[in-house]
Amino acid sequence: MLDRLIEETLLETIEHTPAVVLVGARQVGKTTLAKKIAKDVKSVYLDLENSRDLFRLSDPLSYFNDNSDKLIILDEIQRVPEIFPTLRGVIDNNRWEGRKGKQFLLLGPASMHLLRQSSESLAGRISYVELSGLNVLEIDQHRTELNKRWLRGGFPESYLAENSEQSMNWLQDLVETYLERDIPNLAFPIPSTRLRRLWTMLAHLQGEPVNYSKLGANLEIDGKTVSRYIDLLTDLLLVRRLTPWHENVNKRLVKSPRYYVRDSGVLHYLLGIYDFDALLSHPVLGKSWEGFVIENIHSVLPRIASTYYYRATTGAEIDLLIRFGFNNIWAIEIKYGVAPKISKAFGPTCNSLGINRKFVVYGGEEEFPIGDDTTMISLPRLMQKIQNEN
Repeated sequence: MLDRLIEETLLETIEHTPAVVLVGARQVGKTTLAKKIAKDVKSVYLDLENSRDLFRLSDPLSYFNDNSDKLIILDEIQRVPEIFPTLRGVIDNNRWEGRKGKQFLLLGPASMHLLRQSSESLAGRISYVELSGLNVLEIDQHRTELNKRWLRGGFPESYLAENSEQSMNWLQDLVETYLERDIPNLAFPIPSTRLRRLWTMLAHLQGEPVNYSKLGANLEIDGKTVSRYIDLLTDLLLVRRLTPWHENVNKRLVKSPRYYVRDSGVLHYLLGIYDFDALLSHPVLGKSWEGFVIENIHSVLPRIASTYYYRATTGAEIDLLIRFGFNNIWAIEIKYGVAPKISKAFGPTCNSLGINRKFVVYGGEEEFPIGDDTTMISLPRLMQKIQNEN
């Protein structure tokens, strides 16, 4: 079993918050992590997709009271959204008795939007912790393993598959499960073939602004419908929306968000990239690396951090801006290769934005200065610096 870096954060949150929701994409490892925690904390675990466990909650108030001395873990919580008002009553009653944390751990696979709608009655009593795919600090950091993680993505079963063919077969099953089961179960009447085509189009547009109307014309739907479909993929934690930096109103900036297929393995499956040699020769190579780096960085960011990209109409660009606080902003340029060329505009653009630290993430393993207070750095080293910043 691979250790997950988020475990310590999750345990601390459980200790101090009555209800904690562990969210993440399907098969990302939420249940495995919850069961690991259950071995160390007095707990009871219910899988709400299991009819026997669901029957135990026929009278949820009585069940919660009977197990009030335990952490109650409810998996697939989105199956019973009507249970949230009962949770509120139990939590409020426990609060009067002086009990705060270590009450409920709820596992939700994804639509974040729907899950938050269901849990509105728990405002002030609930925290969300997101479990991402395996990041590069959770695996062997030998170059071969890093390349395997990049090709296959961060879903544990895909990464740990015996070979790339089995990995891609598993990813095919995952994609089909979302399209044929999960999304219809969320009451979204979207034809699976159309959503798959959109998902694949986004893969081809990895890291680029999206023209909703143009995509809609290709799918024979309007731009507003395309926007709703992309919002759904974003809520399901399958696509990341990176918003543009917008604080300098005196500059003409690109205002459209960029979209990334979050898991690099899913990206490669959708594009028909089944081995590393094929990736190295594919036009998406640079943007695949960019998305891979951005997802790994997000997996170690503190909750208070916010991220953006910057692009002016003049062409000046920064791949990723991280705001840790009002006066603490990092600029990240992302380049694949061991001797990348950096735009001459990078330094002046950073200076105009008041950037505190400047990095170029590249494909090598060392860390060294390249002038203008900019550091060339590997992805694992940058992630360690971000952890130390927390």
